[in-house]
Amino acid sequence: MPHQFDFGKPMTENIRALFDLWERVWHEGRFDLIPDCVGSHYIRHDERGDRTVSRDEYAAELQTMHRNRPGIRVVVYDHSFSTGRAWFRFAFVWPDPTIGEKCSRAGMQSYRIEGGKLAETWIAMLGLGIAWADEPQESWTRRKA
Repeated sequence: MPHQFDFGKPMTENIRALFDLWERVWHEGRFDLIPDCVGSHYIRHDERGDRTVSRDEYAAELQTMHRNRPGIRVVVYDHSFSTGRAWFRFAFVWPDPTIGEKCSRAGMQSYRIEGGKLAETWIAMLGLGIAWADEPQESWTRRKA
């Protein structure tokens, strides 16, 4: 079911629904859901610099990452939502395809949401092999009970 911005719900509930869908893109390979999650152009501030990519270009980047790192997961340790914004403390975790050992890289990411879709992001990554010491959340948007 496509993500629909519901003006009758609190803004944070709409953002939670967006990231529940975005988690399915990442963990289930549901790249067909990207148009429901990402605006037509996505501004990124990351290790590659400041750039604007089309939704299709970003979809291709995600698919390439999944091909190059089969089994990659985004593990979330903390998050916060506010009007038109989201923040995550997370780690990428994946098995090394040559030796099968677990690899990780911790980071923090902030999003600007416009019209119910991802419009802009700022991401800061720590070095390879670094992971957060605390326990991860149950899902991207739900802390453990």
